Amino acid sequence: MDMGSVLFFLADAAAGAATGHETDIISLIGRASPVAKAVLLILAAMVVVAIALIVSKSVQLRRATDENRRFLNVFWNEKSVEEAFSKSDRFIKSPIAAVFKSGAREIKKISAAQGAGNSWSVDEHGLENVSRALARSSNSEVAALEKYLNILAILSSAGPYIGLFGTVWGIMVAFQDIAAQGSATLATVAPGIAEALIATAFGLFVAIPAVIAYNMFAGRVKRQATDMEGFSQDFLNIVQRGTHGD
Repeated sequence: MDMGSVLFFLADAAAGAATGHETDIISLIGRASPVAKAVLLILAAMVVVAIALIVSKSVQLRRATDENRRFLNVFWNEKSVEEAFSKSDRFIKSPIAAVFKSGAREIKKISAAQGAGNSWSVDEHGLENVSRALARSSNSEVAALEKYLNILAILSSAGPYIGLFGTVWGIMVAFQDIAAQGSATLATVAPGIAEALIATAFGLFVAIPAVIAYNMFAGRVKRQATDMEGFSQDFLNIVQRGTHGD
């Protein structure tokens, strides 16, 4: 097929789609081969998964950000670590609150072991234990925020290749039709080429939102990790001084 025939086919397809002829997407999918339909079904399932993950992660990260802000407002306005600790359970979606509670519980264990009562100050060895508890909790919270992001990465990378498979299959069907009919007319090759183009479009429809969402969420998780690290350092300073806010 020469370039003139290809351009003619594209113009004819566009005109048919505008007038509701056989080149509309529904008709093309209906005429597609079983393999092509299976590819389109897989891509449609991937779209549903991508949308569900994008919505879920968006809600999770927004709640984490909102509760972090509320928790930090409570923490820095309380008169003691004990008072902040008593109110920290209100912020179950806050990664920073979770990090704080982990460090606070470690201090309580150290104080109990040393018979120091409710003291919020520890020695150098105890400070190392608190630091490790904060780091462990921070890593756990980052892992929770990153959960399922790898699926978005897989969808963004696999979508175009699955679509490409459908494209190659459609072209193969077009050539088989040419061989069977012994002619390379537009009517012979159009269904296979249209089927191939639909598979490509579906693959991109999966990949583009997934890769945008993945990069956006990865950046937001990185900011959360930075905030947790900053809070951990501030909290260690407070513990080292032995006085909240001094």
